[in-house]
Amino acid sequence: MTIPPELAETIRTLRAAGRSIVFTNGCFDLLHPGHIHQLREAKRLGDFLVVGLNSDASVRRLKGEGRPLLSADARRELLLAIRYADAVIVFDEDTPQALIREVQPDILAKGAEYSEDEIVGADFVRERGGRVVRIPMLAGYSTSDLIARLRGE
Repeated sequence: MTIPPELAETIRTLRAAGRSIVFTNGCFDLLHPGHIHQLREAKRLGDFLVVGLNSDASVRRLKGEGRPLLSADARRELLLAIRYADAVIVFDEDTPQALIREVQPDILAKGAEYSEDEIVGADFVRERGGRVVRIPMLAGYSTSDLIARLRGE
């Protein structure tokens, strides 16, 4: 995985100016208020928020057939339309480990449904002097629950 040169340059410039880079990731299929909450809280942690977005193939491997409901291009477009995401990078791997190593964020943000030991890239970020922040979930929202409700389950 190689991040676009323009983004790499933006990150270098921001870092040289003492700005902090935050990274979060997810599938973000059927964008809902829980996702907005996660993105808003992640953005509050620093100056520039990079969002790692699972590709369509990656979402299928993680969530099963029938997912994603929206293509990576559509999900990326929606994320970029939200003022909290400064950059969105689609990755094809099952985890964002390689992307995190490239971005080298100062802060790694993930939902609190994950323990710190389960957060991919946490060790790498801490080893570099960064921190890992677990964001409490907004109750009542998950894509899987929304899909089940739509299906009448």
